[in-house]
Amino acid sequence: MTAAEHAAAPRQNSPSGDGDGPPPQDRRRMIRRRLITAITIVLLIGIPAGYLVISAGQSRRSGKDKEAEAAAQGLREDWPSGMQRRIFEIPIPGNATGVQYYETNNWKASRMYVKFRTTSAGLDRFLSGIGTGRAALKPGAVTISPRDIKITGWYFGPGVYWAGVTHTNKDPRPTRNITVNMTDPASPVVYVVSAATP
Repeated sequence: MTAAEHAAAPRQNSPSGDGDGPPPQDRRRMIRRRLITAITIVLLIGIPAGYLVISAGQSRRSGKDKEAEAAAQGLREDWPSGMQRRIFEIPIPGNATGVQYYETNNWKASRMYVKFRTTSAGLDRFLSGIGTGRAALKPGAVTISPRDIKITGWYFGPGVYWAGVTHTNKDPRPTRNITVNMTDPASPVVYVVSAATP
């Protein structure tokens, strides 16, 4: 067979889009798809980011709110838990009566306020448990700060024989301000503010 005998096949034109390939997207459909993608991205990133911002603000305020709430409630007529006594290093003697306490926490410091009545021997046990002794009590000294007096409502006015000591520790161990009503030496009343820095 010669080349002349071969009939040249007619050349076929490429499809004109009449049905075989996908139709070209119109502009409206493309814009809608991009808009849905953008909204999805904003939701995936924006909602968690907004939640983190709100959580951070609430966390900052919660410490102040807890302190204000504790101040509003005042001292509780009860013993602090064993864990609280260990954390704030307040070894309340077993024979203590009229025990009152409350705890406040914020991002700067945590405080435990405790008041109790004990015996002369109980006071000695308490002071030695803290790491000090009766000789360290300064006559006439009120070591509770005006800020803490305002929060607790404790009274440290005249006509009472006060004695006090501040027992400091290195962070994170607490510093304790102790003031004792020694008017009746056989039945002293002990006031303690233990402040710990987280």
